[in-house]
Amino acid sequence: MKIVRLHLRRANRQRSDSLCPQMHNAVLILHGTTGHGRNFLRPEFAGQLFGKGQLLDAARYYLILPDGIGHGKSSKPSDGLHAKFPRYGYPDMIEAQYRLLAEGLKVNHLRLVMGTSMGGMHTWLWSEMHPDFMDALIPLASLPTQISGRNRVWRRMIIDDIRTDPEWQDGEYKSQPHGLRLAAETLFFMGNNPLQRQKEAPTLAQSDKILDTFINNAVKTMDANNVLYALEASRDYDPGPDLEKIQAPLLAINFADDLINPPELGILEPLWYGTLVEGFPVGLPGLGCEVEGAEGEDGE
Repeated sequence: MKIVRLHLRRANRQRSDSLCPQMHNAVLILHGTTGHGRNFLRPEFAGQLFGKGQLLDAARYYLILPDGIGHGKSSKPSDGLHAKFPRYGYPDMIEAQYRLLAEGLKVNHLRLVMGTSMGGMHTWLWSEMHPDFMDALIPLASLPTQISGRNRVWRRMIIDDIRTDPEWQDGEYKSQPHGLRLAAETLFFMGNNPLQRQKEAPTLAQSDKILDTFINNAVKTMDANNVLYALEASRDYDPGPDLEKIQAPLLAINFADDLINPPELGILEPLWYGTLVEGFPVGLPGLGCEVEGAEGEDGE
């Protein structure tokens, strides 16, 4: 494969000055598994962070929202190679993002790297693979340890649902295999918490309706090879041994109702209270680079 295409969305423009030649307002925001950068334009995220005077004011910060390899409008198996698409891993995705920034966008420094779920795991890897490239990091809904326990089990369930489905045909199917439906059901189950599900669907009929709606939409918009590759990509994730490489302040945020990374695992706390990772106050201090307006932009 000679060319890898990376799609991105961005707002505003990068800023530097004679006193500080490094770019000082670029923010990299990374999405979760099977997602894309557009996820962060939803009101529940953009409406809370990107507005005027908010923490990541789009008129102040150069916001970069890429689609990772295998996701969104970036190069992925469904583009034509199917199961012949190179098997990528998380470090490959990080290196592609780095080259997109450094070579494509000419960004030589990031104010912040942040991401959620897979994007949170990528944030941990960014902190080690390019430790001097950013001022701060915020990994959300993720842990700095290899995929194991229940987190590995549900991923294996999806992988096996697809790979063992005769309709998959070694990745050369003409219509989506039934295993994709099983994969979508597992993603639906793991992707939210019991309280929220109960609020959304307090009756049997409503529960069936919300599940059916999600699955019907998923099988129309998702691709089995893309999902398979996205889940298998986590096989080489393990930032634990290199945490001492982290240089920038890091704030890790997890959630008590997260089925994938529940706090009772107790994985993050020994690191947090040790000497490897230090938190920093929530909020980004002003950098003195006011920019009038913000321009939305898609690109590759």
